[in-house]
Amino acid sequence: MSVETCSIPVALTIAGSDSGGGAGIQADLRTFSFHKVHGTSALTCITAQNTLGVTRVDALPPESVVAQIEAVVSDIGVQATKTGMLLNQEIIVAVAQQAKTLDLGQLVVDPVMVSRTGAQLIADEAIATLRSDLIPLATLLTPNRYEAQMLSGLEITTLAEMQTAAQKIYSLGATAVLVKGGGMGGELRGVDVFFDGDRLETLQTETVDTTDTHGTGCTLSAAIAANLAQGQDLLTAVKNGKQYVTTALKYALRIGKGQGPVGHFFPLLGE
Repeated sequence: MSVETCSIPVALTIAGSDSGGGAGIQADLRTFSFHKVHGTSALTCITAQNTLGVTRVDALPPESVVAQIEAVVSDIGVQATKTGMLLNQEIIVAVAQQAKTLDLGQLVVDPVMVSRTGAQLIADEAIATLRSDLIPLATLLTPNRYEAQMLSGLEITTLAEMQTAAQKIYSLGATAVLVKGGGMGGELRGVDVFFDGDRLETLQTETVDTTDTHGTGCTLSAAIAANLAQGQDLLTAVKNGKQYVTTALKYALRIGKGQGPVGHFFPLLGE
C-alpha cells in the first residue's frame, strides 16, 4: 500500500499556550487545520488558564522563541505567520528581528496589548517596542477597540471614530489595519473597519448572542493568516476569516464555569 503525500500551505503561529484550549496556540492550530493549512508554532509563554481566567504566566526565553521560528522556517517554510501574545519587550524584539531576516510570508499581527474588557496585558515599554519594531512589518494589524484607542490616542465610541482610528493607526506602517468592534456596544458590536491606505471598508456579519466568546481574537487572526497562506487577497482573507469566526460563535462550547470558547471544529458538531 503506497502512502500518498500532498503539497499543502503552511502557516506559523507565534503566541502563548492556553492550557484551557480556547485561545492562543491551541485555537490557532485548530483554525489552521479547519482551513486545510498545516499549522506550525513557536511558543512565547505558557499560561495556566481555564474558562474563569489566567492564574499563572511563564515566559519562554527569547532564544527559545527564535530557535522555534528558525527550526520551522529553515526546513518547512511558511506562507503566512500570525503573532499573538508576545508578552514582553525582549520577545517582541526577537520576533521582529526574525521577521526582518527570515521569510515568514505575510504577517498578521494581533497586538494582544489590552483585553476586550479594557485590561492592559503587557508593560508600557513592550507596547512601545511593538509600535516601533513589529507593527511596521505587518501585512495586517488587528487591534480590538481598546488597543485601537491606545495606538491611535483616540476615544472610540462610534463608527466614525473607528474609521478615523484605523486611518491613524495605518500611519504606524502596517500594510493594512483591521479595527475590531467586538468590544463595541449596541449596533456596532462585531462591526470591523478595514483600511489599507486606499480602501476604507466597514465589515459586518450577523451578531451571535452568546457569552462563550473566548479566543475570538486569536481565531480571527489565525483564520486570516490561513486564508493568506491559501493565496487569498488580503480583503477577501479578512472577510472569510470574519465569517468563520461568526459561524464558530454559533457553535460556541458551553464548557467550564466561565466563558467558553468558540467552536473551531463546528463541522464536526452536527446540527
